[in-house]
Amino acid sequence: MEKIIDEIKNLVLFDQEEQQRLIDKLRKNDKGKTIVECLVRKTDIILTPEEVVRQLFLDRLINEYKYPVSRIKLEHGIHFGREVKRADIVIFEKERPTTVYIIVELKKSKEKDGKKQLRSYCNATGATMSVWTNGSQITFFNRKDPNYFEEIPNIPTETQSLKDILDEPFTLKDLIVKDKILKEGKSLRQIIKNMEDEVLANAGVDVFEECFKLIFTKLYDESLSKRDKEIISYYVDSNCDCESLVDLEYKEYIELVKKVNDKKFRQLEFRNKGETDLELKNKIQKLFDGAKTKWKGVFTEDAKINLSPSHLSVCVSSIQDIKLFNSNLQIIDEAFEYLINKSSKGEKGQYFTPRHVIDMCVKMLNPKKGEHMIDTASGSCGFPVHTIFKITGKLFSNADIPDEEKENVLKIFGIDFDEKAVRVARTLNLIAGDGNTNVLHLNTLDYDRWKNSVNSKEWLSVYQDGFERLEKLQKDKESYKEFNFDILMANPPFAGDIKEQTILARYDLAFKDKEKNKMKSKVGRDILFIERNLDFVRPGGRLAIVLPQGRFNNTSDKNIREYIAQKARILAVVGLDVNTFKPHTGTKTSVIFLQKWNDDDSEPKYYCPKVEDYPIFFAVSEQIGKDNSGEYIYATDENGHLILDKHGHFVLEHDLHNHDGDLPDGIAEAFIDFAKSEKLSFWSEE
Repeated sequence: MEKIIDEIKNLVLFDQEEQQRLIDKLRKNDKGKTIVECLVRKTDIILTPEEVVRQLFLDRLINEYKYPVSRIKLEHGIHFGREVKRADIVIFEKERPTTVYIIVELKKSKEKDGKKQLRSYCNATGATMSVWTNGSQITFFNRKDPNYFEEIPNIPTETQSLKDILDEPFTLKDLIVKDKILKEGKSLRQIIKNMEDEVLANAGVDVFEECFKLIFTKLYDESLSKRDKEIISYYVDSNCDCESLVDLEYKEYIELVKKVNDKKFRQLEFRNKGETDLELKNKIQKLFDGAKTKWKGVFTEDAKINLSPSHLSVCVSSIQDIKLFNSNLQIIDEAFEYLINKSSKGEKGQYFTPRHVIDMCVKMLNPKKGEHMIDTASGSCGFPVHTIFKITGKLFSNADIPDEEKENVLKIFGIDFDEKAVRVARTLNLIAGDGNTNVLHLNTLDYDRWKNSVNSKEWLSVYQDGFERLEKLQKDKESYKEFNFDILMANPPFAGDIKEQTILARYDLAFKDKEKNKMKSKVGRDILFIERNLDFVRPGGRLAIVLPQGRFNNTSDKNIREYIAQKARILAVVGLDVNTFKPHTGTKTSVIFLQKWNDDDSEPKYYCPKVEDYPIFFAVSEQIGKDNSGEYIYATDENGHLILDKHGHFVLEHDLHNHDGDLPDGIAEAFIDFAKSEKLSFWSEE
């Protein structure tokens, strides 16, 4: 019986009262099996894992939705020619008691299939609504026609209609309470993949572009409720009995949010409210136009949403209950990594760096206000955005950055050769940086051809302001080879070799013998990035670069290690777990931290005199916050409950840093102690 009780308590979809009502009715039969009286059949049944989910959901249908038992039938036969299949739960219409109204398909807690089967049941019976659940996740559908099943926020109660559900007021408070990501453990990546499989693949559109437009528009809609977010945060903070949200369980947090009076809150517009498909498209297009006006340079002024009204209706319903604004953009990163990975990014061996890895690097390199920072392979701009977080003290929370901080924000740069990644990065950087950005579409390695971009009116119309700020940091105004950045953090592409001789000729590491002018026929992309990154940084500047583990221990790469040691002090090497970049790649990686040699002591913060012998900080991560499948693992307290950070988000279980005190001290904190004891210049002032 204890195993069944644990099974019940692990079904997070159901609250403690629902769970306890079932637990209180458990009994043992004469064979030692756990049994319970079925709420509908009124006979004793053996409680299997799937039956646990069914009895809990029946309890909800009867006690919360108020459906009478007389309208509910279990194992209802559905005919497919001569074949008869059984639906787990069927609710019949009130006025037509033989007509199927809602079908519920149940699976054991760890099973995730059954949705296609559910749809076939609806098509066969004509049921207009359906529910799929495994006890931890739940999805509600409205059958618009045999081809399109649209997600809806809930099913009606016994006294409601579908229109009542769709017309319900919906504020930012409701979005927090009903957020699919936190409440149901779903990922935006998986939801987009489902949208693609079911709708987008046959819509005749560019999947990346249309998903990007929807996320862009939804972010804008949420940003318009900035004042409401501040009210919610203030209420929770003022009424929480504990010192911080770290001590607050997720369910307690949600209960506090539920108590917020949102009568005067703004109604979110990115929602399917039951209007016609064309009316919905016009509403979403208007929101998209507002987003383009606020965050310029990501889409052209005449850009339109190209999804048909019916396809758009399904897509909006799929993502409307996901809260995109969170503390570190991890949710959005996962989705965009999936989308970009399908085209250019994955082929070039570059993957977005997990946010907790980024935070470790930022903490260790300690960027300060007024310093210039760049990421030369910026992807979704995680390193620049988190540097902005560090120097402004503002996370991704819709909070305005004070005017005095904007000058510091405009010293943060990103460069990437993938146009799609640049547009994603510009979006996130524009929001985090309060309306301006230095994210540039350039090929970092092929810098001699940058002048071609500068001569393009189309390119300049988007990137001119940021590029002019970049040019001010040139070491030589006649060349784009060297710059004077204070900090560089990057995760350059690993896969693929550079073979173009005109590019290789500019790099020392491309030569077998520089004096004899013997050049290699090809060089790994990441090797050239090492040299290029060192050229971007001023004397005494510091770097963090993610590299394949082989660069640190392959005998054939000895010359690379010697080159690095000649140019800079090796501060630290942190080995990352093999799961770090899964599910996209299992490449073993490490992060190398450097400070370029500098014998000039006129600026103490950048003083790093060259020495022959010095200690190096080494560490290996043993907890990376991902399992072997690349799924995130979240931290729990001593009672096994998921813990929240001060922004109300789950905390990943990892050892890279202490997550502002939410986790035990990690590698970053150990390095900081090392840096201070070694009197490293960028930590000596602390």
